[in-house]
Amino acid sequence: MQVTLDTAKSYLRVDSSDDDALISGLIVSAETLVREVTRLNDEELLPYKEIVEIAELFTIAYLYEHREEADHKNLTETVKYLLFPIRKEVF
Repeated sequence: MQVTLDTAKSYLRVDSSDDDALISGLIVSAETLVREVTRLNDEELLPYKEIVEIAELFTIAYLYEHREEADHKNLTETVKYLLFPIRKEVF
């Protein structure tokens, strides 16, 4: 699953290309967080495209807006709540 740079920039309301590298990095970080929280690989996430996109866009926006003082624990907890219905149980 990958949110495109254009989709992320539109969601963030960013028009210039000044932050393209930063936003691209945030996309990768968001994808990684979603995989770690759900414990699912990209193929297993395909049926949940919409919810995954919402979680990724939220993560990208949070990290973009809180570049200097991001509360990663709070972010991770929120993403867990968003993705809880599709999270793979591990015992």
